Amino acid sequence: MLLASSLIAGTTLMAKLVGRDSLGDPLHPLQISHGRFLFAFLAISTVVALKRPALRNANIPLHIARSVAGWTGISLMFAAVGFIPLADATAISFLNPVFAMVFAIVLLGEQVGPWRWIAAAIALIGAVVLIRPGADSFHPAAFLALAAAMVMGLEITLIKRLTGREAPLQILWINNGIGLTVATMAVIWVWVPPTPAQWTALAALGFMMALAQTCFIQSMRRADASFAVPFSYATLVFAGLYDFGVFGVVPVPTSLLGAAIIIAGGVLLVWREGRRAA
Repeated sequence: MLLASSLIAGTTLMAKLVGRDSLGDPLHPLQISHGRFLFAFLAISTVVALKRPALRNANIPLHIARSVAGWTGISLMFAAVGFIPLADATAISFLNPVFAMVFAIVLLGEQVGPWRWIAAAIALIGAVVLIRPGADSFHPAAFLALAAAMVMGLEITLIKRLTGREAPLQILWINNGIGLTVATMAVIWVWVPPTPAQWTALAALGFMMALAQTCFIQSMRRADASFAVPFSYATLVFAGLYDFGVFGVVPVPTSLLGAAIIIAGGVLLVWREGRRAA
């Protein structure tokens, strides 16, 4: 899970590099997400070609819904990191379990007790502190990260419906294939030739995302979610270190406070989910 966290933070760093003028003229977020799906699909397809797993009982409509949600969330996230610090965007994205809880009530008919609502409220308070609406330091791009968290929460809910029915490799391969198809249709309108450095960054982004997804799934298979998932919050630490090392961004105290509150709410929610499952 720690390796997955470092890789996920690395993908946002690559997105920020190509979304700004660090490696050439900035690329559109839709082109960045296309690169993510292109190279991730190539990596996963290589594994599929080597292992040749049997593909069966694929719920294509559900895969399409999950893939569109994933593509939308990734595109919004990549757009956000072009304007706000990596650590801030990453912390806001940690609201996705809260949104997943709400979507699970609507789509899966799950029952939510007071502890889960308290955890959700704590995380949302942290988001308000971090986004700082009305303050001089507020940036509208924070709402892009918030929208990304909401869509990713929907994706988590859809993944829950898939994981008990299909093999992990099948889910990854179909998801990235559909995501690449959607991203290709969207990128036609904004595509420009990347520089060699940008191609390298896009390839690194896609391969890191594929490896991060693999590490995340393997982690969840080997331990209870209540134990494994809190380690994913290390993504915030890695994002802060990358942002400081590459762009010299130092988190302000308000950002640290907001992130800490979001993480506290998230950890409480994960802990309660683990107790509920037990």
